[in-house]
Amino acid sequence: MAFTRRRLLTSAGAGGLAAAAGGGGFALGRATADDDGSGPDAEAQTVPFHGEHQAGIATAAQDRLHFAAFDVEDGLQATDLRDLLREWSRAAQRMTAGQPVGENAGGQLAPPVDTGEATGLTPARLTVTFGLGPALFDDRFGLAGSRPEPLRDLPALPGDELDPGRSGGDMCVQACADDPQVAFHAVRNLARIGRGAVTVRWSQLGFGRTSSTSRAQATPRNLMGFKDGTRNLKAEDAGDLARHVWIAGDRPGEPDWLRGGTYLVARRIRMLIEVWDRASLGDQEQTIGRHKTSGAPIGGREEFDTPDLARLPADSHVRLASPSSNDGIKLLRRGYSFTDGLDDRLGQLDAGLFFLAFQRDPAAFVDVQRRLGSTDKLNEYIKHVGSGVWAIPPGARRGGWVGDTLLATTR
Repeated sequence: MAFTRRRLLTSAGAGGLAAAAGGGGFALGRATADDDGSGPDAEAQTVPFHGEHQAGIATAAQDRLHFAAFDVEDGLQATDLRDLLREWSRAAQRMTAGQPVGENAGGQLAPPVDTGEATGLTPARLTVTFGLGPALFDDRFGLAGSRPEPLRDLPALPGDELDPGRSGGDMCVQACADDPQVAFHAVRNLARIGRGAVTVRWSQLGFGRTSSTSRAQATPRNLMGFKDGTRNLKAEDAGDLARHVWIAGDRPGEPDWLRGGTYLVARRIRMLIEVWDRASLGDQEQTIGRHKTSGAPIGGREEFDTPDLARLPADSHVRLASPSSNDGIKLLRRGYSFTDGLDDRLGQLDAGLFFLAFQRDPAAFVDVQRRLGSTDKLNEYIKHVGSGVWAIPPGARRGGWVGDTLLATTR
């Protein structure tokens, strides 16, 4: 039986709490508004859902993240994907506006349409971003002819220690907000709506953004204590975004349906915190290529001084990751710190960086990571344990939904 809109709506009250699996705990700061989620505070903290590009990419990075990868259930058809993305978009538009996902029509005998934990909170600048993985473009849905040429599983990269249970996925949802409960609420409710069509493959909670995506934001610090993302692309860099992030459909392998979209690469990077904490300050600074307190490049005085790469250690992270060392490649980074308790084997912190990068072609990330994975001194203190790549469709126009450029004519 096709997965119909009716099944989508009726299944929304049937659970879906598994979307929280794999996330660690953090403080739940509150950002309250009027009981109906409206009022001046809500309006000021609302990021529009509709637009040329999906929100949550060049949007000024929020403080919290809930990321989830989903697998599509067997037996579904392309029309089911269409119905799912249409309902997800409708729900996301409401939640980003501070509204519940729907109105209760079943009275006291039916489960509530919305789980309710965001009631009374502001939208907290919530953004919801949807992605489509390589495995979705196969014979199951008749989409093989629509697969963008660059959308393929990432090759094996130096230093990979990937856990298949924390990698891949047919679809992904990135929910970012300044309130962790608002981000959690978004993914939880989308998982409920998708029950019977998709299951959560893995998920990750993140706290403390590790990059700035606007010049109005100060540069944050990662769990190693260093400023992270000083030279990141910014929303104000329209020319660089057009060159390095947004798909214009004017290159080989860029289909029309993806115009205005991009690609997302996610990497769960575990930091060997206990080892790092025993390293001397000098070794830490030589490893990164920056001074820890000021954030200035070694040999510089201020954070935003242009690094003199010749003065940096040849194996320092800043030198190897610089666009000048990678044929001008630039990535738009939106990473978050994470901590998921202690590992089962050694009792050490399972913590680090959930790296999110948007780029016009995933090959850009692969090229940079091959260099870093081979010679970066930082590899002594980190390991890549999870990975995934998704095509990010363009934003939804008013009256439309994310993915309609690909699936609107599906029958």
